[in-house]
Amino acid sequence: MGSAPKVVVTRRLPGVSLARLAEKAVLAAEPPEVPMGREELLSRVPGAAGILCTLADRIDSPLMEAAGPSLKVVSNYAVGVNNIDLAEAARRGIRVCNTPDVLTQATADLAFSLMLAASRKLSDAERALRAGRFTGWDPWGFLGMPVYGKTLGIVGMGKIGSAVAVRAAGFGMRILYHNRRALPAEREKVLRAEYRGFDALLTESDFVVLCVPLTPETRGLVDRERLRRMKRSAVLVNVSRGEVVDEGALAAALSQGWIFAAGLDVYEREPLVHPDLLAAPKAVLLPHIGSATLETRERMGRLAMENLLAVLSGTEPPCAVN
Repeated sequence: MGSAPKVVVTRRLPGVSLARLAEKAVLAAEPPEVPMGREELLSRVPGAAGILCTLADRIDSPLMEAAGPSLKVVSNYAVGVNNIDLAEAARRGIRVCNTPDVLTQATADLAFSLMLAASRKLSDAERALRAGRFTGWDPWGFLGMPVYGKTLGIVGMGKIGSAVAVRAAGFGMRILYHNRRALPAEREKVLRAEYRGFDALLTESDFVVLCVPLTPETRGLVDRERLRRMKRSAVLVNVSRGEVVDEGALAAALSQGWIFAAGLDVYEREPLVHPDLLAAPKAVLLPHIGSATLETRERMGRLAMENLLAVLSGTEPPCAVN
């Protein structure tokens, strides 16, 4: 009987039972409480059969080379896998897994929260109250944009986009969407959604919510030109990936009034945020908390662990990307 495979877990994660992993594998080291540094990760992976990682970890060709031919699986604690070189993984026969579905509802909740917070100036209003500037009801104070009955444009009508559309129905919203391909007519009917070209969606929508994966086609998708197409009363929300939006252009759009407001949970160079965006008016900025409910994060951890152990045991993982 062979020895247990070596695995690297890049940080402590909700739902990932180190005791359970230790029953089936040998942990390269106790995972840290914070993201593992690149050099430490490179030093841990030689001889590893599996890596359980997060979006903060760059799993590229040099790292796979450092791991060597023993590496069989990279299990990502996330839906997106833009931190992993998928082509190189395929070339080396390494399985890549992710954690879809389990975070759909939590992320859709947050998208709708950002729509409401940005349109109604909730962050500005709370800051003013906490600073002692609340002197009583003001008929001119913090006038925002209504959500009920407005037009919502969803860019990326996958699982999260569809979950946002279901919530929008309760707000009596007209729903437009843009995808690489239109949905089947029956699905459009269920979601009460109408297909639009991207530029037409930007022109018509009062709210634009970005739910697309990061690909070469979506990188920089919302740039200065696209922001100029939006209504001056429009609100932009991004819960996809930061690189989908040009942060400098968005800061200019907010400062110069091209659009009304924006709500962001993701950024181009996380954890850094463009200084102009930090200083821009009517921007609700959150620290990448789309999936941040204890229930969701624990389910993500359990699924990431199941994916890892399945491949190591020679069975098909629940959620394989390749």
